[in-house]
Amino acid sequence: MNASSGSLTIASIVEGEGERDALPVLLRRIAAEVGVKNLVMPKPQRERRGNITRGGGIEKAVSAAAARVQGAGGILVLIDADADCPARLGPDLLQRAKAAQPGARISVVLAMHEFEAWFLAALPSLAGRERFPKKLSQVRNPEFYQDCKGELERFLPNRQSYRPVPDQKPLASIFDMTMAREHAESFDKFYRDIAWLLGVG
Repeated sequence: MNASSGSLTIASIVEGEGERDALPVLLRRIAAEVGVKNLVMPKPQRERRGNITRGGGIEKAVSAAAARVQGAGGILVLIDADADCPARLGPDLLQRAKAAQPGARISVVLAMHEFEAWFLAALPSLAGRERFPKKLSQVRNPEFYQDCKGELERFLPNRQSYRPVPDQKPLASIFDMTMAREHAESFDKFYRDIAWLLGVG
């Protein structure tokens, strides 16, 4: 299918309230970069991480999401890896999801430790914006930090707090995605999976 013809739907499942607001921003940005102009995005479906990983959880979630995909497109499950290994948990969840919805296009992405690792990976692009100071250096190994929220907060002046719900959406709209792909493997996978769901990957 030509990415520029017709509409494509991505029905998504997230665990956090901040991601529920930030994810559509990321999807629109990626769609624009890959040439998809008619992306349809139902409001992300929020599920507790424990509900997704427990037996029958992801199966129930993707079945509900599948009902929201009309025509082309697919289903995205996005959660934080936390202390789990994405290389083990991700494929297991994907296998379960595919078994629940055979034939559906499904992507399961685990942000390494936390969603905020993707902002850390592109930290210089946040300089002078959204309460960040005007000079910021590249973070080495941004996916190393388990407390990515705390690490990101460390760069805010005057001991300001990082707040996921109000902060994730504006940061998602401005961070350099190319830089994030270069420095965060989980974001690179996310980007490639979204392109695939949109029929251009």
